[in-house]
Amino acid sequence: MSDTIVFGAAGFIGRSLVLELLREGRAVVAAVRPGSRDRLTAWLATQNADTSGLTIAHADITRPGLGLEQEFGDIRDVYNTAALMKFGLDADEARRVNVTAALAVARWASRRPQLRRLVHITGYRAAVGNGSENDYHRGAYEASKLEADAALRELADELGIALTIANPASVLGPGQYFGLSDIADNLWRGRLPALPGRRDTFVPVVEVDYVARFLARLPELPETAGRAYTILDSATPDLPDLVRLLADHVRVPAPKFSIPVPVLRALPSAVTGVDPESLAFIAGDRYDTSDADAVARSIGLHHRPVGDVLRDWVDGVVATRHGAVPARTGGFRSGLWRTGAAVDPEYVLLHGLPFDSDSWAEVSAALGAPVLAGSPLTAPALKRLPTPKLAELLGVPDGPAVASAAANLHRPGVARRTVAALAAASTSHWRTVRAEQLARVRVPIDIITGSGDPLTVATAHPVTTVDGAGHNPHVSHPSRIADLLAARP
Repeated sequence: MSDTIVFGAAGFIGRSLVLELLREGRAVVAAVRPGSRDRLTAWLATQNADTSGLTIAHADITRPGLGLEQEFGDIRDVYNTAALMKFGLDADEARRVNVTAALAVARWASRRPQLRRLVHITGYRAAVGNGSENDYHRGAYEASKLEADAALRELADELGIALTIANPASVLGPGQYFGLSDIADNLWRGRLPALPGRRDTFVPVVEVDYVARFLARLPELPETAGRAYTILDSATPDLPDLVRLLADHVRVPAPKFSIPVPVLRALPSAVTGVDPESLAFIAGDRYDTSDADAVARSIGLHHRPVGDVLRDWVDGVVATRHGAVPARTGGFRSGLWRTGAAVDPEYVLLHGLPFDSDSWAEVSAALGAPVLAGSPLTAPALKRLPTPKLAELLGVPDGPAVASAAANLHRPGVARRTVAALAAASTSHWRTVRAEQLARVRVPIDIITGSGDPLTVATAHPVTTVDGAGHNPHVSHPSRIADLLAARP
């Protein structure tokens, strides 16, 4: 029988909590909205999770009975990680899920005969908020979280249930595209001319694995009942220093100026590019984490160095183009982007301008072996080159690889430097130098070319021609290229 239920189990925090509970040997019910089951199971598979103790149930916490088909009477611990986490909500919509439904979860939990703990996850700004409905004119998301925080405490006292509230800061990890990730994405794309706030603006972060481990142990600690914990890494740099750290890592310029929040509130968002609702998080407030830190020490939990967390996280933002493409392994090392197996790859795949490592995605998948693909993605930028025109110039089908290359060319300076590099590569001097360098290579070399773009100089190396391909056969004919690579001894 299951002893723990997690509502919102397919969400960013919920799925990591489910994984941690399974690793601890708990019998877990993952309560997910219809349609989210496959998303959760696919993610758990990527984590090599042992799901023998997992039950997946459809739920909708806005419906009577939370939309559950079973009572799950043996549940001891109830976690509510479900919420509408986005800006632009109207007050009724935000209250329906973040307040009314959260209270419904508490009432459902109170009817479990063996209930040990209800753990509710909300935002870290609750530590400085008052739950007043007057905050709704500044943004329904944050106001609803503050209102729920106060309402849940009152209801828990009325029902006599053990409630613990967790207030994590900006939670970072693969797949998180909310709040701070907008700043990171705009930084990478060259769309962050100035920072919101002041020099002492503090947007604290915490890693998702830390949050999951903290949450998983709370019901086992009787002293955490009736308490609220602000979970963040107090070593988080102030926002200007945080952004400089990210900029140095991805090799782009950091903004030199800041714009005070009152000025941003007075300007139209179409001008500033800043969602007015996000400005509630741009503040200099500091937070008392002493209680949470004491719990962490008692269970042997430690923060990973915050700089490492931030660098790994921004790698993910860049790799997925802020969630526009599926997650993949990749990161910046010594100013270059690499994707795939960093240790003992069977294949090392490099490409020409203006492509990036996305151009090898289909070849890598077809090879079915450890692959390392590298890319100098970090060249700074100047002008735009539309995707259809890029496809025409490259002579390859318009698709994900072309879209990725076009997205990089849209970044400030990349197009200018790419054009300059291509122009230099077309000179006779460059060709002579590269031919001499190739002649000095002492490893076996096979040359693969497209029938539409044959070699123009003689070579002593074996040459294979791919019929119907042009200058980039690895993009236009990935299966054929993978077969040729796999056939090499």
